Amino acid sequence: MTVTASPVPILKDNYAWLLRDSGTGATAIVDPADAEPIIEAIEKAGGRLDMILLTHHHADHTAGVDEVRARFKCPVVGAAADQHRLPKLDEAVKEGDTVRLGNATAQVIDTPGHTRGQINFFFPDGDILLSGDTLFSLGCGRLIEGTPQEMFASLRKLAALPPDTLVCCGHEYTESNARFALAVDADNAALHEFVGKVEQLRAAGQPSVPSVLRDELKANPFLMAPDAARFAVLRAQKDKF
Repeated sequence: MTVTASPVPILKDNYAWLLRDSGTGATAIVDPADAEPIIEAIEKAGGRLDMILLTHHHADHTAGVDEVRARFKCPVVGAAADQHRLPKLDEAVKEGDTVRLGNATAQVIDTPGHTRGQINFFFPDGDILLSGDTLFSLGCGRLIEGTPQEMFASLRKLAALPPDTLVCCGHEYTESNARFALAVDADNAALHEFVGKVEQLRAAGQPSVPSVLRDELKANPFLMAPDAARFAVLRAQKDKF
């Protein structure tokens, strides 16, 4: 028995993620910002929704919550630290808490940086990380509310997860992230191999995500930063790139 995650393309370049526990058939949707395509995807998958999971408060991750909740009558789970600016929560969680989806259990990880109250969800049964706008394939989120030190610490938490972890992030940013990564780490053979696979996927009209953490650790410049100072330099460079 395991958890699977399927991307649901929404808006301009966002992904919601449809999760399924294979043992029970329980399902969840992560960051449903656009109700119509998400409801369509859920109906196509069998019409069952047991839970909505939210990584952070930005509208491009939450705008469709109330409509999806009304359609499927399911609870909404999000960060306790951000419940004042999230859609109404049925369960407010923080680091150290767990969330049940059927027979599977997700670990809640506080990952401030992009926003103060960002959280990620990790399902060990399936090695699924819902990284929101914390960790992207070949990149990381902009520091809208947090500091470089906070984001660096958040990324170190994620880097310590099992190498086979699937990184299910919130945006299709990989090609633009790749251009920056190549600019700052041009001699990285693992990066060039990674980028080649991404180009093939995108040319075929396929999502570039999820990626695999072991590959990100060898190619993502933000995960490879040795300390917060170097991370801060890279993030400032990417903001101007």
